[in-house]
Amino acid sequence: MKALILCAGYGTRLGELTKDIPKPMLPLNGIPMLSYILSNCKLNGFIDIAINLHFRPEIITEYFGDGSKFGLSIQYFYEDRLLGTAGSVRNMRSFLGETPEFLVHYGDIVTDQNFSKMCAFHKSKPDALATLLVHSRPNSNSIVIIDRTQKITGFVERPTDEERKQFNSTFVNSGVAIFNRNILDHIGNDAVDLPKDIYCKLFRDYNLYAYQLESFRSAIDSPERYHAAEDALLTGRCASKPLSIIK
Repeated sequence: MKALILCAGYGTRLGELTKDIPKPMLPLNGIPMLSYILSNCKLNGFIDIAINLHFRPEIITEYFGDGSKFGLSIQYFYEDRLLGTAGSVRNMRSFLGETPEFLVHYGDIVTDQNFSKMCAFHKSKPDALATLLVHSRPNSNSIVIIDRTQKITGFVERPTDEERKQFNSTFVNSGVAIFNRNILDHIGNDAVDLPKDIYCKLFRDYNLYAYQLESFRSAIDSPERYHAAEDALLTGRCASKPLSIIK
């Protein structure tokens, strides 16, 4: 199966930590964050990987190469200018070919979520255009409303205080999704951001589903969460392991 890992951002919220390296290459206990992401993808059967690049791309390409030493096949898509999460997916569509569904994974999310189970759920919903991983977190930067069938009936990005009062849901977007390839038809040249330009619009007319997080997940968007992720890996609260070189 195929996966897109979004790695082109600058990671400015991490300050000096990402001054000289791409955010996905931040070392977690001495090993790049991206190694843990790719390892979990591989564990769940996602072997063919596309990675978008922008800032200091050589650091990623020199470390992972074509992926063969790790038992993966990796292709890279360099962006002269940042295209945003939706624009990056559109830019990598040639990699996808005719694959019926694929994984999209933000490059700053550390998780040991079982993607195989998530993919099975997605396939059990033949009308699903996408299945989004969600978790519960009050006062986050999105609100996802779901019904008893796990269908998404509302999606608000960057909610106002009034919208937070209006919608009684603590579910939020987790930065990982399974897409049906038909979603590519809805990512036009004006689409930049997946949540704002795609999810907020498509749920009204198409079937998007939510899969609830079952294990550890952390977005590395602050020095505090970065160090917390290191601790989670050290203590085993996050079961992810880095890639191993095949000998």
